[in-house]
Parts: sequence; C-alpha cells; structure tokens
Amino acid sequence: MNIVMQLQYIKHNGSEFDVVIMVAPPSSPILLTRNLLYTGITRAKKLLVIVGNEKVVDFMIQNIDSKKRNTGLKYKMS
Repeated sequence: MNIVMQLQYIKHNGSEFDVVIMVAPPSSPILLTRNLLYTGITRAKKLLVIVGNEKVVDFMIQNIDSKKRNTGLKYKMS
C-alpha cells in the first residue's frame, strides 16, 4: 500500500482543511514521529490521503520518541 504527505501544513498552525494530502517518504527516524503524523491527521476535516510506504507509516505510529527543542525561549524570557 502506498501513502503521501505535504509538510506545508505546518505553516498553518492550528488550521484545518477539508482535504489533507500527506507524503510519508522513507526518511530519518528523527523526522518520522507519531507527533508529525498526528498533526497531519488532525488538520483534515473531511479527507486524509497518505502517500508513502505502509511500513513508514507503521514506524511513525510506533515512534513516540520526541526530541527536546532548543529554542532558547526560557533564556529569552528571563
């Protein structure tokens, strides 16, 4: 089974769309996270199309590893 996802939805933080097409290509495990998949899924109001390899999507579902973001926000706020 093949599946697809466009990562441009990230710039629309919090937005929803009737149709979301998600490309899930083989990539670095650090990019293939459950959080990213969840974000794509929750953007679709009516239809979600995932294009990619089923094994990649399965990996994303199982990959609960999330990396700490080093934004420096805490330092900037103090």
